[in-house]
Amino acid sequence: MSAQKMREVVRQIQGLPALQAQAVLSVVSRKSARVVAKTLKSAIANAENNNSAKMEHLRVKSAVAGQATTMKRFTPKARGSAGPILKRNCHVKIVVSDE
Repeated sequence: MSAQKMREVVRQIQGLPALQAQAVLSVVSRKSARVVAKTLKSAIANAENNNSAKMEHLRVKSAVAGQATTMKRFTPKARGSAGPILKRNCHVKIVVSDE
């Protein structure tokens, strides 16, 4: 999925408490919201397991969707030419903090 589509969802949860961010993502009806929710759930689990932080005190400190590599494919066009297809990817980074 392209970074532009992912950024629209990621901007909605920046600065929110983790529980509220999960609630917001469950209501958003975009495919990218499911991917961001999965990443947020993983970030919360990592904070609880590795840093023994309480889920109620966690807050989304930053959420970023950056551009990744683009797969380049071609589709046949008229008169034997080829038209490009760009399959874009992105990296999602979510930082949660209990501060």
